Amino acid sequence: MSKGAGEQMTAWHTLPVDQAVRRQQVDPAVGLDSGEVRARLDRFGENRLREVAPRSAWLGFADQFKSGLILVLIGAGFLAGAIGDLKDAFVIFFVVVLNALLGFWQEHRAEQTLAALKKMLSPTARVRRGGREEEIPATRLVPGDVVFLEAGDRVPADGRLLATHNTQVDESALTGESQP
Repeated sequence: MSKGAGEQMTAWHTLPVDQAVRRQQVDPAVGLDSGEVRARLDRFGENRLREVAPRSAWLGFADQFKSGLILVLIGAGFLAGAIGDLKDAFVIFFVVVLNALLGFWQEHRAEQTLAALKKMLSPTARVRRGGREEEIPATRLVPGDVVFLEAGDRVPADGRLLATHNTQVDESALTGESQP
């Protein structure tokens, strides 16, 4: 849902249910009608994670040196070397390279996490639209859809719970913890 990404973010989880529903302009008993679904698909786009073209490891590492502070440190390292203070120059360059390696490693891990999340996405969602329950591709979800979840379901998109009963969430696949 990238088209509306520039809009102000709302902390939906902090709003009372009736206010969240009102702001989404949806009746939970009926859901969205087909015209409103089309309008929201046009406005927000499909419920997909943005695809990012893979880049080479060398480019990822080189990107770590584009920060203004890093460029200042590199300049300081050359300056220290030019005036003969090789010990300080070595320490500065060591810190710069170490910072680049750590930044590269963090970005690599983030890319791996995103790839794992994509694999875990639910392919379908059960929604109420036009007063009827139906199963749709999860990519066709729009803001304001009333989604039904049962035990064992994967959550197909960010959402606001309207009603729950003995709800537990297993986040271990996301956090790596062994306990749900």
